[in-house]
Amino acid sequence: MKKNIAIIAGGYSNELEISLKSVETIYEHLPKDRYNSFVVIINAEGWNVRLHEALLPINKNDFSFVKDGKKINFDCVYPTIHGTPGEDGKLQGYFDMLGIPYNSSSQKSSALTFDKWLCNQVLQNNGINCSQSILLNDRSEMFDTRKIVSELGLPCFVKPNDGGSSFGISKVKKTIQLIPAINKAFTEGNGVMIESFLDGKEVTCACYRAGDKLYDLPLIEIVSENEFFDYEAKYEGLSQEICPARIEDSVRDEVQELTRKIYQLLDLKGLIRIDYILVNNKPFVIEINTAPGMTAESLVPKMVKEQENLDLSILFDKLIQEALSI
Repeated sequence: MKKNIAIIAGGYSNELEISLKSVETIYEHLPKDRYNSFVVIINAEGWNVRLHEALLPINKNDFSFVKDGKKINFDCVYPTIHGTPGEDGKLQGYFDMLGIPYNSSSQKSSALTFDKWLCNQVLQNNGINCSQSILLNDRSEMFDTRKIVSELGLPCFVKPNDGGSSFGISKVKKTIQLIPAINKAFTEGNGVMIESFLDGKEVTCACYRAGDKLYDLPLIEIVSENEFFDYEAKYEGLSQEICPARIEDSVRDEVQELTRKIYQLLDLKGLIRIDYILVNNKPFVIEINTAPGMTAESLVPKMVKEQENLDLSILFDKLIQEALSI
């Protein structure tokens, strides 16, 4: 009997539109002979199943809906919300209470990775390289910009601490630019992380579990035409994304091994992607993505194209089967 799968998109952040594009890729490639796939949209208007041109409301008491007078329950959930409430663990906690399996990291692990500064502290405490950083929590505070610059140097990056990686980010080259950049970041999150600039090559590595083994996908090297890999570079074609990355095999192996180490250290689940800067060929973690994008412009689909004996249908099937087996 086919399993009923809810592919969840939407959310409450500015990354909603990216999520809505990602869900189309997953819906298209999830094997139709094995699963009944339903797109569930969660946004400010409510929780609804998209069925042709209709929107059918979700019963939040048990995450079910009614179709033609028949109640439909879900066997598994594929969250593809970038930002809150999918990437920060809120939905995972909800599904844990209902006993519905999902193919993403747990509430605890998702909340940790969504808090960029705290996650970096955990990684650094375990001997993993990250940039130096400062956390700002109170937007009404008078910030000492000279102290920030003396500690982190210039240029530096200012970003929302609890948001995605596409909005609210600034590369600051002058002290006078810090306060506007901090204010901009606070519009996208409840905290702001300022981190030192890392001069090197940007690469990204994806990893997932199937059975008792972790699998890597080919690394991508990112060469942005903008100051950094921002929204325009990611989704409007203003970057080169070279796969496989132009790095030595030994460096590639080190990045993949580190990605697997982080996956296990933070008890991650499903498919994840970790972004790095290679400084003199040593990897420094930039960010951990527990809900990587799946649009036509996204990185993971491009990695899958380069992987032998793998396509998106096989990958998504593996992710669902892994979630159902836990």
